Amino acid sequence: MNEKKEVGEKAVEYVKDGMVVGLGTGSTVFYTIMKLGQLVQQGLTIKGVPTSEQTEQLAIELGIPLGSFEEVEQIDVAIDGADEVDPELNLIKGGGGALLREKIIAAAAKTFIVVADSDKNVDTLGTFPLPIEVVPFGYEMTVKHIKELGGSLKLRQKDGKTYLTDNGNYIIDSSFQEIMHPRELEKNLNLIPGVVDNGLFVGMADRVITFKDKKLTTIVRSNV
Repeated sequence: MNEKKEVGEKAVEYVKDGMVVGLGTGSTVFYTIMKLGQLVQQGLTIKGVPTSEQTEQLAIELGIPLGSFEEVEQIDVAIDGADEVDPELNLIKGGGGALLREKIIAAAAKTFIVVADSDKNVDTLGTFPLPIEVVPFGYEMTVKHIKELGGSLKLRQKDGKTYLTDNGNYIIDSSFQEIMHPRELEKNLNLIPGVVDNGLFVGMADRVITFKDKKLTTIVRSNV
């Protein structure tokens, strides 16, 4: 059983003809985008707004028409993955480095759907390192302020060099162990000068498609 493929393709059921769709980034939503590509070839009419250059390239290869925020009035549904999901549907995202664009698109969408295999379900957020996007200028001072909140920090590297996001920023991967108050931590991190945003998505997911007890399940946020 390929959980990623099953949950990724299940999310396509929420996409209807004529919609503007936020296209997430990652190994699970990859299957969503692949399925959308097939449906577009069969006549589905949608416009995608990608959360990363990687997703943009994949969509182009599959023939999915793309648009920017300048070209669309709204995003009907955004579909994306997650690194962790707690019982209240709060998330840690950004393992793939696209957290800022992902959060902008999720916030703009009428409906935000998360696709996640069973390994991503946790009782409390924090086992997966929390990505924090920071501007390069003065990042050493930014890191000092983040440490004051209790995090153990590491500047993300790739191929022996400092990793750069699509926005030209750095990512600090931060271990806060158990995040008991995610909304408070999200707010406090974003108050630090130099922090662009962080990978806590609190109260944003409307639905999470995942596996519970080996069964494909859709969990709906209580106030949706």
